[in-house]
Amino acid sequence: MLGWALTFLVVALIAGALGFGGIAGASVGIAKILFFVFIVLFVVAMIARALRGQPPV
Repeated sequence: MLGWALTFLVVALIAGALGFGGIAGASVGIAKILFFVFIVLFVVAMIARALRGQPPV
């Protein structure tokens, strides 16, 4: 999921550099959403792993 967020960020940077403001704005929005979803899932996975008695990686 983090890979998708980085892909959309790169698309946004390229689109912004070429002057496609609408596409750049949409790509940045998608990248932000995917990044925050990744962070939430990562934290949930670490908490679940700690509750099972396994140390964090």
